[in-house]
Amino acid sequence: MLVHTRVLIRHPAFRPLAASVVVALLAVLYLSQLTGMGMIGPDEPRYASIGRAMAQTGDWVTPRLWGEPWFEKPPLLYWLTGAGFLSGLDEDMSPRLPVALLSLGFLAFFWWRMRTLADATIAGWSVAMLATAGGWLAYSHIGVTDLPLAVFFSMGVLLLCGDRPRPLAASVALGLAVLAKGLVPLVLFVPVLALNHRRLKDWLRPAPLGLGALVALPWFVLCTARNGNEMLRVLFVEQTFSRFSSPALQHVQPWWFYLPVALLLLFPWFPLLPLAGMARGSTQKTLAGVAVFGLIFFSLATNKLPGYLLPLLPSTCALIAMGLGQKGKSANWVIAPLLMLGLVPALARIIPGALTNGLRATPIPWSLVAAGSAGAALAGLLVARFPLPRALLVTFVTAALSLIWLESATVPGLDQAGSARSAARISTPVCIPEAPRARAYGLYYYAGRRLPACALLDPDPHDVVR
Repeated sequence: MLVHTRVLIRHPAFRPLAASVVVALLAVLYLSQLTGMGMIGPDEPRYASIGRAMAQTGDWVTPRLWGEPWFEKPPLLYWLTGAGFLSGLDEDMSPRLPVALLSLGFLAFFWWRMRTLADATIAGWSVAMLATAGGWLAYSHIGVTDLPLAVFFSMGVLLLCGDRPRPLAASVALGLAVLAKGLVPLVLFVPVLALNHRRLKDWLRPAPLGLGALVALPWFVLCTARNGNEMLRVLFVEQTFSRFSSPALQHVQPWWFYLPVALLLLFPWFPLLPLAGMARGSTQKTLAGVAVFGLIFFSLATNKLPGYLLPLLPSTCALIAMGLGQKGKSANWVIAPLLMLGLVPALARIIPGALTNGLRATPIPWSLVAAGSAGAALAGLLVARFPLPRALLVTFVTAALSLIWLESATVPGLDQAGSARSAARISTPVCIPEAPRARAYGLYYYAGRRLPACALLDPDPHDVVR
């Protein structure tokens, strides 16, 4: 059977067939289950509420949360969400479909740019890893600012790499990154300039600087003119500088927090991380500088959230692919990612419970871990007999199918455990009892307004959402 498989993959029709399979898998992976669960966490329903308010009021300058100005983030995500509402999408699809499409568009750009910086094979491997990296996929399914920042920042980095940089296009991308999350992308961009200081004169010419400013500055000027210096204080002092040093924002984590988080975001490809240090060249040096500097910078910050590392994933996947593309690398490298995929059945049991009760209180199904690992090890040994490109293609398809199944298996539980949508649709609440802020914000979003606390009212018991 293995001989017949090798003959099949060498057939001239195999490459277009493989490309069609990849495109179909990415479409299913990124566009299915977008509305399988309601708004989740404290941020997504707030951002979605602001985007909906922009579409309803026609005010695209001042972000408003439940009628009040809200300046914690720049407006790019709100504009995308507002466009979703104006196009007729529902309350769950409007915040998420624009982010998913943006992610898919970046994967196409990533392949095009990596083909220029390396070759088509390295480009394909880079995209395959990023597209099936658990962190990138997860954040492509929720309407928060991390994915738009990661997309436009990474575009800026890649456009300035290589022998033929494109500073004008890079400046536009960085301007959009600033509109996604403020000053963060400019700080993360420091290693690109520092490691390529001989090109500074070309990059810091009036045309690139002016074009980037033309993209980013008008909103800041207009919003400040309408709302005064309070916007600048909240956005830059409170939400940017204080986020780095003050514990007041309630996301304090130890310095080592991002070490395990980085591995989870790169699941199932993180066993290949040693390859990232094997690539050589100016482009590789720049991408490594971005990844290492970003990891150190975010680790030094007082407040830490998993999504902060998302802008580092494209550079990391590109480095892994470039290292794997060096001479002498065998298909044995795919065994470890396949072993990780053997954990997917166990993860389907763990994830909903971990969201509800915390990871420590969630039992681990060791029998599933053992069975999945054994099956994955056998599959890895078989696939490792293929040539490396074919083995990676099989691993990508396996990863995509596994993640599609994981989505369908976990989304219903996540909807019940982490979203207020079901409770909001059972009845129309007039107030809410004391609840965690994530649940409260979700109820506000689906009610279309900020609800008073039940302690302030004497409601009919049937109107209270528990």
